[in-house]
Amino acid sequence: MNGLAMDFDLAHLQALSAVIEHGSFDAAARALHVTPSAVSQRIRALEVATRRVLVVRTRPVTATRAGAPLLRLARQVAALSADTAREMSLAGGVRLPLAVNADSLSTWVLPALAPLAGEIAFEFHREDQERTIGLLRDGTVLAAITSDGQAVQGCTVTPLGVMRYRPYVSRAAAVRWFGDGMTAAALAAAPMIEFDQADELQRRYLTAHAPGAEPPRHQVPGAGDFAEAVRLGYGWGMLPALQAEPLGDEVVLLDDDGGVDVALYWQQWGVRTPSLDAAAAAIATAARALR
Repeated sequence: MNGLAMDFDLAHLQALSAVIEHGSFDAAARALHVTPSAVSQRIRALEVATRRVLVVRTRPVTATRAGAPLLRLARQVAALSADTAREMSLAGGVRLPLAVNADSLSTWVLPALAPLAGEIAFEFHREDQERTIGLLRDGTVLAAITSDGQAVQGCTVTPLGVMRYRPYVSRAAAVRWFGDGMTAAALAAAPMIEFDQADELQRRYLTAHAPGAEPPRHQVPGAGDFAEAVRLGYGWGMLPALQAEPLGDEVVLLDDDGGVDVALYWQQWGVRTPSLDAAAAAIATAARALR
């Protein structure tokens, strides 16, 4: 270690990545076709070289704060190696881990990336747009669709557009709960559908239109299931147009003017690979239709 740069052994980086990905030294050893002792020795060699503890030896094994940058490096090197091998016709598909919010994944992202699926093995990590950034920061994914426009260190940011979420409800539920229109009293009484406990969309709309209201809440953690729950009359929920339009006249828009706008960004590691560039271009093209 010379204070300016450090050379890392590729096998050591592979061991670190495998241990975190598979959760244990034994599982990592099976994936790498070596012994658990060899994996342990490689991790230890990295820790000696960096003078840092890099993994928490629990179940599952996790990276420490000091280990996170090396984990990112390991996955960047793996991505570069896979793309190079593909260009040289030494291997088949390239694995590309991406973090995508559920609504985007179920509406426009899958069709956007489908033409690349024959050459790239996509590994989608579904997470709320406000939390996908954590998967990028800890090295789990190479790129993320996020609502955070502040670049993670070492990443580039590209604005994608805005998804507008508006309140919808089934026709039957509209008659039952919103007979007098979308009033603060109706919002306080009508059941509300949330994605999960961290879902802020409905709460933001509720706070703006019925401050202090605490209506009954259903939690439906799946983009398609969420829209289906709205259609079936569980309550009202915020949907983007791409999800609401297929439901046709089975649902009613409660508010013609109001809504919650969520700006989306594409963040990716600064490392450039053909597969990552191709995915970024496909996402940017498809995002032009966001509304």
